[in-house]
Amino acid sequence: MTNAYTIKEAAEQTGIPEETIRYYERIGILPRAERKPNRHRVYRPKDLETMKLVTCLKKTGMPLEEMKPFLKLSVGDDISEHPELHGLILEHRAKIREQMDSLQQILDFIDSQVIGTAPEAECGLADQPKRFGFLSLKP
Repeated sequence: MTNAYTIKEAAEQTGIPEETIRYYERIGILPRAERKPNRHRVYRPKDLETMKLVTCLKKTGMPLEEMKPFLKLSVGDDISEHPELHGLILEHRAKIREQMDSLQQILDFIDSQVIGTAPEAECGLADQPKRFGFLSLKP
């Protein structure tokens, strides 16, 4: 079979452990793999692309159940033609933007403590920013 991958090869190509691939199949995140006559799984390039999409969505913090409708889209589909999914992905994007803003605020606070920049920076957890001398380092 050309353009066919074993589960081991699929795991190596996508960075998803074999057991996780099996689990994703069981819960419906990935479609059931084709099988050879010896019952070994066979994956096609489109399967690997789906696995990579799962990895990408997972990195955004999207729960597995919320991924399912996105995984049903074909490669190249215009998400704006699916208003319900378009709305969901925009909401998810907004959550990620909030997390990024919060992390930037924390990073600014740490920078102000460690390298002395932006002394007015707050971590968002304290009422008054404080300078901790033991954190001062020279860059």
